[in-house]
Amino acid sequence: MSVQDKPLVISGVTFQSRLIVGTGKYPSHEVMKRCHEASGAEMVTVAVRRLDLAAKGEASLMSWIDRSRMRLLPNTALCYTADDAVRTCRLAEELGMSKWVKLEVLGDEKTLYPDVEETLKAARVLVKEGFTVLPYTSDDPITARKLEDVGCAAVMPLAAPIGSGLGIRNPHNIRLIRETVKVPVIVDAGVGTASDAAIAMELGVDAVLMNTAIAGAKDPVRMARAMKLAIEAGREAFLSGRIPRKAYASASSPLEGLVE
Repeated sequence: MSVQDKPLVISGVTFQSRLIVGTGKYPSHEVMKRCHEASGAEMVTVAVRRLDLAAKGEASLMSWIDRSRMRLLPNTALCYTADDAVRTCRLAEELGMSKWVKLEVLGDEKTLYPDVEETLKAARVLVKEGFTVLPYTSDDPITARKLEDVGCAAVMPLAAPIGSGLGIRNPHNIRLIRETVKVPVIVDAGVGTASDAAIAMELGVDAVLMNTAIAGAKDPVRMARAMKLAIEAGREAFLSGRIPRKAYASASSPLEGLVE
């Protein structure tokens, strides 16, 4: 029996693509733009603190983002306290970027793991101020539930440390988060290649956010296309319902009715 897919809806906005991409680490702005087009993504993250606000024309990162097709998701990368993250989101709004924000409050410079206490603190403030908050968080279902409870529009558990390319380190916890919350679950950080993206989608998550896996590839544009296809294939596989794992072989061809 075929299962009808439901669209990805975040805070009342419908997206056709389940791939979210970034803007950092690309060889050039031109390559970044080509990757965005190849990926089919409809949402892109921008690190507010890394923007050169003095840059004009083609020197400005923002001029290379097709805002008619892609929703901006300013992020609070490089923030280590709730106060810094809230100020960065307010700055993004003042710059006319977006009231949607990817909330990142990091715990330390080595692992770039989230500080969940500060993340929750910032989320409470931002939600009250009318921001649509998509928080980067640990792969902990309890924290995910708390973020949902304070009004976050989605939760974004890490698959592995940011930029590590290690893939899905704890698929069991990702499944638990999906069972725990009703808001969309978006795997964020740690994807290294297309098979990682497909695995994430096969777990039943709603979307995947990635940056380094595309930007750092030897051929970023080709990798962007691969990621688009992997997201689609993983979603189709999830909806199809995989066969159960078995300890022993099971013949593909029926044995009944064979003539001896």
